[in-house]
Amino acid sequence: MAERGQKTTIGEDGKPQVVGSVGNSDEIQAAIKNEDWNDYVIIAHGNHLVHKINGHVTVDVTDNDTDRRSMQGILALQLHAGPSMTVQFKNIRLKRLKLAGRKKLVLVAGRPSHASGAHEFNAGCLLLQKCLSKVPSVEVAVYHNGWPADPTAYDNADAIVLFMDGGAGHPVIRRNRLAEIDHLTKQGVGLACLHYAVEVTKEKGGPEMLNWIGGYFETNWSVNPHWVGKFTSFPKHPITNGVKPFEINDEWYYHMRFQKDMKGVTPVLTAIPPASTLSRPDGPHSNNPYVRAEKGKPQHVAWAYERPDGGRGFGFTGAHYHSNWGNDNFRKLVLNALVWVAGAKVPPEGISCTVGEEDLQANLDPK
Repeated sequence: MAERGQKTTIGEDGKPQVVGSVGNSDEIQAAIKNEDWNDYVIIAHGNHLVHKINGHVTVDVTDNDTDRRSMQGILALQLHAGPSMTVQFKNIRLKRLKLAGRKKLVLVAGRPSHASGAHEFNAGCLLLQKCLSKVPSVEVAVYHNGWPADPTAYDNADAIVLFMDGGAGHPVIRRNRLAEIDHLTKQGVGLACLHYAVEVTKEKGGPEMLNWIGGYFETNWSVNPHWVGKFTSFPKHPITNGVKPFEINDEWYYHMRFQKDMKGVTPVLTAIPPASTLSRPDGPHSNNPYVRAEKGKPQHVAWAYERPDGGRGFGFTGAHYHSNWGNDNFRKLVLNALVWVAGAKVPPEGISCTVGEEDLQANLDPK
């Protein structure tokens, strides 16, 4: 692709053409230490590759061969065949760069917790990823079974999507993750929380969620009944682009704790819960005097939040049932929201995606 000191462009035909120089080959060679440690840096930014040894650029390659180039792959440590030798590697670091011309969504799927068909975090995230794969403005990465073990997972994220169990065991309030997400959101990274992931404890996580996504499920204030939400009208917002009236049965949490005076919050799904949702006895999730006092009033079950610093948040209380992703309008609203929260443009007709029964059965947690 290039010899030491060359700047090349690989054409669509796969043939390299020297277009410049990055330095004298002999001088670069002289900077390489024999029988000693060398600092080796590889920058792979899209189709642009730059290699450096001990601070000296060795090659600069732009690969325009779309048929044969690879835009992803493995990290490999190479040793050429030949006479006996010892090669050692240490202090290997990975830093993710912001994508050029696209926004990156990092979807985090929680561990299995319910019977098959409910809380299908892994299958749900993979389905959303598949639907967004044809949207040129975004790139989606999915991490399975809880918080990513990869410490670089969020390095170049434009938005993070949490679809996982919440409450006192919410992964975001364990260890030092509140500080981690708080730092990212202050850098402008968007955050979306789906279903149970909107619930954290009032004392730990509640204030942060208000700042990150504008609202959250608060125990002894919010409730989590199953009911048919009838959504007949929507505000003018990119998240509602192309969404038509629909109704669907789900575990729609409601009476959420929102920012004071709803400042910065735009409800995007609102419905009146039936009286049957108040029939359960009082409990941390089931019922309370505060929610009974609002019987018959509209309740917001999905919302967008624009932070004072320009960052974006999204809360969505549905998606208990995996089958609900088969509803075109339910699905479109969430897809629109994920694109919006990452800072990408939502088309006027919204994000369209065809989902069939085969798609809904794929990647379900083992029974």
